[in-house]
Amino acid sequence: MALRLMTIWTAVLIFAFALSLGASLQAQTAPAPEISVSEPMRPDTPTSDGLSPAVPGAASGWLPVAGQAETDVGPGQTQEPLSDTATGPQVSETELDVVQATERRIREFLRNGGPSIWAIAVLSVVAVALILWKTWKFFVAGVWSRRMSQRAVKQWETGSPDRALDLVKGRRGVRSRMTAAAMHARLTLPDATAREETTRRAKKLIGSQSTGLRALELIATIAPLLGLLGTVLGMIAAFQALQEAGARADPSLLAGGIWEALLTTAAGMAVAIPASAALTWFESTIERLRADMEDICARIFVAKIPIPATEVEAEDVPGIATQ
Repeated sequence: MALRLMTIWTAVLIFAFALSLGASLQAQTAPAPEISVSEPMRPDTPTSDGLSPAVPGAASGWLPVAGQAETDVGPGQTQEPLSDTATGPQVSETELDVVQATERRIREFLRNGGPSIWAIAVLSVVAVALILWKTWKFFVAGVWSRRMSQRAVKQWETGSPDRALDLVKGRRGVRSRMTAAAMHARLTLPDATAREETTRRAKKLIGSQSTGLRALELIATIAPLLGLLGTVLGMIAAFQALQEAGARADPSLLAGGIWEALLTTAAGMAVAIPASAALTWFESTIERLRADMEDICARIFVAKIPIPATEVEAEDVPGIATQ
């Protein structure tokens, strides 16, 4: 069920990512309107008859501008224009230029990368989805929690099997579930059968925590190969263009084709490096879980506890305990 949910979420993420990329390639960014701060308006020059124009505020040498409040100015004082912050937040033209330049570079990057860059982009979305899903699954399964299982084993070793079993019974942690299964098998089954049942249960729990790691390993392996494939195809196209130019060949044409071809290699490595690091972390976590399970099971079966009646009866009958 969890694998089906992961597949559905991955498909949704890939579809949304493809739609956003297509929209960004087709969208044309309109030029940002220029924003300027209004300067104070000065009165017009006197008319030919020597009279000032009948405009309110002309006698004071300053005209109010829309959005600015009129204030009383005493004789011999001049009204200072309001600061830029008084007119509300202004959008910086430099920030708009940076955003437009970034969008343009992304479109050029996807256009120059060719088909390989699109495949690498899809792999990056799948890798991020897998990493988030595995981290959430480990957290829910309590892979990093070992306190309760250690307490239960200590109670078991002190000769209190019932109290030890009560500590881990019904808990969701993978170590607690393994501890409860081993204790229950040790109390209710013969020794050989209990060991086999405990081994089977441990393999099942560890296998459930390893789901999805092979897909992450595949992404970490093929992402650089896809980048290298895109580089090779780009180099072929660059040399073909250089050959078609003939005697009028320009070295800058070859250089431009080479750096564009190397974009896919960089993109593939950018996806493979975090995927490989996450895979190593997940595998080390599972190895530590396996070691803890082996230690817990060994301590449970080695500890001296009262022998159940079923085991005593099995030992009394020849051949049953060794079957």
